[in-house]
Amino acid sequence: MKRKRRTCYLIALLMCVGVGCGENTSITQLVVYSPHGKELLSEYAEKFEAANPGVRVNWLDMGSQNILDRIRSEQTNPQADLWWGAPSSFFMSAEKEGLLEAYRPSWAAAVDSMQRSPGDFWCGNFLTPEVIAFNSQLLTRETAPQDWDDLIKPKWRDKIAIRNPLASGTMRAIYAAMIWRTYKISGSPDAGYAWLRKLDANTKSYPADPTLMYLAIARREAQVTLWNMPDIELQKKQYDYPFDYVIPKSGTPVLIEGLAIVKGGKNPEMARNFYEFITTAESYIAQAQKYYRIPARKDIAPDQLPKWMTTTEVKAMDIDWQIFSEKSPEWMKYWDGNIKDRN
Repeated sequence: MKRKRRTCYLIALLMCVGVGCGENTSITQLVVYSPHGKELLSEYAEKFEAANPGVRVNWLDMGSQNILDRIRSEQTNPQADLWWGAPSSFFMSAEKEGLLEAYRPSWAAAVDSMQRSPGDFWCGNFLTPEVIAFNSQLLTRETAPQDWDDLIKPKWRDKIAIRNPLASGTMRAIYAAMIWRTYKISGSPDAGYAWLRKLDANTKSYPADPTLMYLAIARREAQVTLWNMPDIELQKKQYDYPFDYVIPKSGTPVLIEGLAIVKGGKNPEMARNFYEFITTAESYIAQAQKYYRIPARKDIAPDQLPKWMTTTEVKAMDIDWQIFSEKSPEWMKYWDGNIKDRN
């Protein structure tokens, strides 16, 4: 009930801005946009409020693309103070458009230089490998698709459910990576589009959000999906979903999940405080152990992290994230208008 009240409060707050609704000026309102899920968001909102009396953290949980679109639309009157989570390509676009405020966190040196903005407009927070996930009551790691090209074989027709990519940073990254595999050689997306047509032919449904996707796999409406490793670990270990996954043998995108302060936000100082609060070594260890988030910081002791996080072998796909940032909107627009549901 408390989480529901918090979300409803945020919606009311956003509706009131600009139309003269009264606010309790004794309480500092901090607004956070994030795709990280209500469990993690509500926990850290409550912890920060307990450590900072007189502060109310209002979070809005939505897909990465929806966050970027909202921040763009609110540019002249920003409503968010902090943006917590999305692939780095989204933050690159936001930085280029002047939507972010420069801030160098106290731990920036512990993050690889390629995983943060040269101008300190965003910094890598989590590392997120993408995987082929499946219903473990129907398939095993041996019988599930082993690599990306297995997904387009006829045997998987109508056995795949994919979270609608248009609002999802995870799915946009996977789709763009499939195009990138040949684009980096030819400079053309055509071979990648052809691959996505074959995947669309095998896709039974495009659930609108992660919860619906989880249910589709758990209820055996489909057998296979594409998603990120931390979320699959979370769903199977904390919620007993019958899930497991395969890390594609040829390589997989490892997303750099970013964190940034929104330019023009109403409480920049409190946003910086929250930024530091959620990224202490203690917070990273807790987020890794409870929410299966892989820290981008290199100074976290391995023995403080879950064993699977330090022993699982992941072959990272070599990706130019700047090109991703520039080309992904064009590629996804083409997929939506010319490929989706055309088979």
